[in-house]
Amino acid sequence: MNPKIIASGILRAISILLGVALLFYFLYKIQSVIVYIAIAAVVALIGRPIVIFLRRRLKFKNTLAVIVTMVLMVGLIIGLISMFVPLLVKQGQNLSLLNIEELQLNIENLYREVIDYFAINDIDIEKTIKESNLLSGLDFGAIPNFLNSLIGTLGSFSIGFFSVVFISFFFLKDSKLFEDSIMVLIPDNKESRLRKSMNKIKDLLSRYFVGLVFQILILFVIYTIVLLVFGIENAVVIAFLCALLNLIPYIGPLVGGFLMLLLTMTSNLGQDFSSVILPKTIYVMIGFIIGQLIDNFFSQPFIFSSSVKSHPLEIFLVIIIGGLLFGVVGMIVAVPSYTAIKVILKEFLAENKIVRSLTKDL
Repeated sequence: MNPKIIASGILRAISILLGVALLFYFLYKIQSVIVYIAIAAVVALIGRPIVIFLRRRLKFKNTLAVIVTMVLMVGLIIGLISMFVPLLVKQGQNLSLLNIEELQLNIENLYREVIDYFAINDIDIEKTIKESNLLSGLDFGAIPNFLNSLIGTLGSFSIGFFSVVFISFFFLKDSKLFEDSIMVLIPDNKESRLRKSMNKIKDLLSRYFVGLVFQILILFVIYTIVLLVFGIENAVVIAFLCALLNLIPYIGPLVGGFLMLLLTMTSNLGQDFSSVILPKTIYVMIGFIIGQLIDNFFSQPFIFSSSVKSHPLEIFLVIIIGGLLFGVVGMIVAVPSYTAIKVILKEFLAENKIVRSLTKDL
């Protein structure tokens, strides 16, 4: 074989590898920008039905419809922040001025009451807890430091927030902006079919994300009612956090349940365990379970069946596979990614028997 051809092939391979490495390095360096674009795309998909409603029903011009939609969405976010931040700041001030020794003493008293309660029922868990060094491992002095570092992140959060708002505005104003940027990489003979697929994907994902908003809202209302009925402090904040955790499939509800249990118990520190803390915690957890049952058997099936047109078992398997491959992030993006793949496969491989079976409802 000609040495020049071999050398040329080696140089070409090295150039390709070097180009790929530089591309990944570049993407790594601008990962925050990629995250902003991804979040803005989700916001645009959520706001898209509002823009369409304003344009078609109320006869708004496109720019005005987008401005009104962005004002509504930003107003909603600011309203949530204005509702939650004062409560969080108040708790932060309380913790920063807190007598750490008194807090540790209260938690140790709660721990002792739990041990005594289980000892009555011949359940010896004190040895296990002591061996785990649970209380000795807690650093209560780190709480104020954590709050200070949390405040330090507000600057970067504000930059990200305004970046997402700016990008979302143009995604909504020119709905084909993102689409046209992709079409540059697609051959001319495939453009029409891909545009059709992307329009279908936008419709399905818009309905899916709007459905998720309603899912969180339903859980938020249920949790808030339960916590308020049993007099738990900061009920709105706890309910919002636990409802928001449901965005993480399967793992989120478990974390939310543990968080609600822990905050319910700590909000009643100093009171009798057997007559106050334990009954309240049990009642709150029953309310949490009821909310989860409503979500699992009514909210989620309705969202999946009416938005992404997929069977619940199909969704379950996709989420599990996404979690195994990419962790928690994979579980969150599994359903939108799978929906987009299904639409594209239907458009380009409609003759395939497997594709026909998976996409028959699209």
